[in-house]
Amino acid sequence: MHDPAVSRMRDLPLRRSAASPSPSLADLRRRYTNAFQPNPWIYWIDLLASVGVGWTAFAVAVASPFGSAWNVAASLIATVALLRASIFIHELAHKKAGSLPGFETAWNLLVGLPLMLPSIMYVGSHAEHHRRSVFGTSADPEYVPLAHWSRARIVVFVWTVALIPPAMALRWGVLGPLSYLFPPLRRLVVGKLSTLVINSDYVRPMPKGRQVRRWAVQEAATCAFFWLVAAAVYAGLVPWIWLLQWWIVGAGILVVNQVRTLAAHGYANEGDELDTTGQLLDSINLRSTSLLTRLAAPVGMRYHALHHLMPSVPYHSLATLHRRLLEELPTAAPYRHTERRGILAVVAGLLGFGDGGSLEPELDASGDHAAG
Repeated sequence: MHDPAVSRMRDLPLRRSAASPSPSLADLRRRYTNAFQPNPWIYWIDLLASVGVGWTAFAVAVASPFGSAWNVAASLIATVALLRASIFIHELAHKKAGSLPGFETAWNLLVGLPLMLPSIMYVGSHAEHHRRSVFGTSADPEYVPLAHWSRARIVVFVWTVALIPPAMALRWGVLGPLSYLFPPLRRLVVGKLSTLVINSDYVRPMPKGRQVRRWAVQEAATCAFFWLVAAAVYAGLVPWIWLLQWWIVGAGILVVNQVRTLAAHGYANEGDELDTTGQLLDSINLRSTSLLTRLAAPVGMRYHALHHLMPSVPYHSLATLHRRLLEELPTAAPYRHTERRGILAVVAGLLGFGDGGSLEPELDASGDHAAG
């Protein structure tokens, strides 16, 4: 599909002469951030296709004998497709109100409620991860010094997220409603049980102003979905095996995403405040175009360093912008040092095996870095 942002990019200056000063990060942001706008057609078609494939595969999985080849294959397809659909929550966290009318509501109905992951679990908190004064510190909900952890602790970090689906069902279906009756429970539920984090010390502040109604609506909808399914299972309308299949697919989504998270940053910072360049250099772009990397890091997640440089750029424009920056930036540009080979290489490096997928920027015949 044609992306109007690509056409706009052609009108921007891409190269500088040898005598021209190197562009600063602030300069790049000024010149490129507003050159890209979300294309609603791409967003809607991508989301609906992912949801359609995902829930169809889920239906095939539950209709097949548990553990059969069809069941396993359909479960894998459902996990991959619904992972892609789920990752759109990240786009929601960065879009201005009104830029994609109805998209968040549709996402919640098709993805958030069925998976017990309403958008309030990420929209509102994710902005903290991008604040220069917060990134990489103990106040960052999405950063911990993983590079200093033992292998065993990292493995536990990945696999324990498989327990989240039933925990979220309990949170939204039981603890959420009860928390409105008991203020101490409400503070616990909002502070510690309502946000997608990797930093277990993070405490979500209580919603204020317009967010109070937003939270109430999404909590009520998710709770209603929970009890509707519970009633259907009790009445025999929905076989209990569906719940097990839901847990398997939900756990698969979270485990794959947790592995992908390991390849998003270097995670070497131990709480110090980083400047813009430091934040960029702690973030990772994945060069690999392998099927594994594409499936595990969908919706622009391969360009995480670029996303941290320009958070408002829509996912469908990141690949084009990445290529343009590599064409323009000089040899010493920090951005060139954010590239790694692929997810497996980065994760292996974090575990102490290999070089972490490090790539030395390539030089062309003139001694400058090649664009690729």
